[in-house]
Amino acid sequence: MEEPKNQTNNSNPPVEPKVTGIGGVFFFSDNLQETKNWYAKNLGFEISDWGSSSFESRNIDRPEEINSLQWCPFKKGDEYFSPSKKDFMINYRVQNMEGLLIKLKENGVIILDDIATYDYGKFVHIMDAEGNKIELWEPK
Repeated sequence: MEEPKNQTNNSNPPVEPKVTGIGGVFFFSDNLQETKNWYAKNLGFEISDWGSSSFESRNIDRPEEINSLQWCPFKKGDEYFSPSKKDFMINYRVQNMEGLLIKLKENGVIILDDIATYDYGKFVHIMDAEGNKIELWEPK
């Protein structure tokens, strides 16, 4: 006789902690307003009140899901990129932020801050092996 299957556990399997895409591209600019104007005039970027441009796309596996990529220049020397000495920072969209941080800590990755939660998701910053500051973002 076959054993009855446990049907009381309806929970979903844990989501693999990993990067799922690029959430933003940020770079230093010597002349912030001139840079924004150039991109708007020549490439048609629509610059928001926050000084960034947003590009939306649909997830090919879940077409109802809309993803966003943020583009934003920063004034040269802005401390937001610290402690990196590089002129750019990439934001990666992730799933299972907490699980990913456990994996990163186990691998000796430098984690710069605690998870910050906002209306639009969770953020944390890490350093890669080349000294690049990376922003990790888990959208809501």
